[in-house]
Amino acid sequence: MSNESPVDREGASAPSRHRLLSRSSRRELGLFSGIAGVWLVVFIILSVTQPAFFSQENLVNMVRSSAILFVLAIGMTFVIISGGIDLSMGSMMAFSGVLLASLLTHGVPTFVSIILVLLAATTIGALLNGYLIAKVGLSFFVVTLGSLSLLRGAVYVWTNGQTTYVDDYRLVHYIGNGSAAGIPVPIILMVVLFVAALLVLRFTHLGRSVYAIGGNEDASHLAGINVVRVRIIMYALTALLAGLAGIIQTGRLDAASPVVGTGIELNVAAAVLLGGTSFAGGVGSLWGTLVGVLFIATLQNGLSVAGLPSYWQLMLTGAVLILAVLFDRLKSRRAT
Repeated sequence: MSNESPVDREGASAPSRHRLLSRSSRRELGLFSGIAGVWLVVFIILSVTQPAFFSQENLVNMVRSSAILFVLAIGMTFVIISGGIDLSMGSMMAFSGVLLASLLTHGVPTFVSIILVLLAATTIGALLNGYLIAKVGLSFFVVTLGSLSLLRGAVYVWTNGQTTYVDDYRLVHYIGNGSAAGIPVPIILMVVLFVAALLVLRFTHLGRSVYAIGGNEDASHLAGINVVRVRIIMYALTALLAGLAGIIQTGRLDAASPVVGTGIELNVAAAVLLGGTSFAGGVGSLWGTLVGVLFIATLQNGLSVAGLPSYWQLMLTGAVLILAVLFDRLKSRRAT
């Protein structure tokens, strides 16, 4: 029997881990540069063929409208890297907006209402999704799909399908429509969250654990990583960001509607996978997600400026998602 300690064995395998990280980084760079090039081509074509597209007003509106998608995509990037997915983010958006409107109309102070909404979203995500997936061992597809239907149905029952208007609450309006130093608040929030998430994913134990679990869950157990806790944190994070997105959207519309966020999971997943995050887990980057979001936003905005119906946007988004998954599978086979 060897007297070598687990720490020694781990240290001895460090070169292998570095080589694995190097291969993973090269793969991320290849995927990232690929979608960045495609996005640039699409951007140039739309700028030349649609003069209204390249106007300052339209570009600012495009980035502002993509802020919600990017906030959701940050959380989705974490959970997909860890080897899961969250299909309930759009429903959580609607639930959070309706909860916020209910608290406000019942006289709860605006700031307190926002905090309560974020806490409620995080708790539901941790217990409803995280615990059932990580602790009980249920399929993340089944659980989050169930959460999608459960939350959406609850919102319709709660509101009787009606929209609640909250245009009298300045802070909520400011979060969705305000600006600071000429920069829209949603864009500021997007940048702050991006920087914070980037630091967490790349320079913290939690971030390294997310990559490790997505790459090899059994090895992560042996390395002493609390897989259950990390997975619960991931689903709590996606719910928290979905709650924040719901608040931003409520501010943008000055209203809370049960239909908010319907189908947005498709766009979020497409953006994350386009950015190079592997559906198999263990590979991905927030820089790639940023480019993926910009690609989706540019494509949808360009089609809208060109006057094409919304169902064309839906078709193209679905096609892009299928191509992204196919490209990811081909890359994975080539790597092996």
